[in-house]
Amino acid sequence: MSRGALLVLADGRFPAGGHAHSGGAEVAVKAGRVTGATSLGEFCRGRLYTAGLVSAALAAAAVLGADPGELDLAVDARTPSPALRLASRKLGRQLMRAARATWPSAELDALAGEFPKGAHQPVVLGLVARSAGLGPEDAAYCAAYESVSGPASATVRLLSLNPFDATAVLARLAPELDLVVDRAVEAARGVLDAGVDALPCASAPLLEIGAEAHAAWAVRLFAS
Repeated sequence: MSRGALLVLADGRFPAGGHAHSGGAEVAVKAGRVTGATSLGEFCRGRLYTAGLVSAALAAAAVLGADPGELDLAVDARTPSPALRLASRKLGRQLMRAARATWPSAELDALAGEFPKGAHQPVVLGLVARSAGLGPEDAAYCAAYESVSGPASATVRLLSLNPFDATAVLARLAPELDLVVDRAVEAARGVLDAGVDALPCASAPLLEIGAEAHAAWAVRLFAS
């Protein structure tokens, strides 16, 4: 296992397309639910325990060898919003392109062949981590961190928020991120015995509703 590979995969400069997505922050800012560092922290905490937990468990399960096709269906079942499902597959396709150039593997080639329009991003992330020699905890950390770092970065642009304040929000969430990763990996290990029903189903209705509204905007700074 290489911790250096983990740094590469988790780096915001890795060309996986995440910079174009706000994780629902653009809608939250326009609706007045995120107005500064304090409300950003609340928003990110909500994402961490819902979308972040689910994505982390899916990514960890993929590293552990759960069937990618079944995991992909599990993402569909846990993502009511068509707009979010589309965004997840676009991100998965972009991550796959970057990963196959960085950590080529037969597993990634097979997944790309099975899902030419893109598998869901957490599933791809898990297989990428596996191809990079990383473990389930590593993949879960990447997924959980992405669930909060994306909105934090987007809010800097959307609100002209001080980057120091946005980074402080992420730092304060670090202990809770550890807890979410532990829960996610435990659930992922359960998939090997009980199937995908062992995965968490934490929901965030406002993210789903917001994504559908956001997709219809004529002008927007972020893709989702």
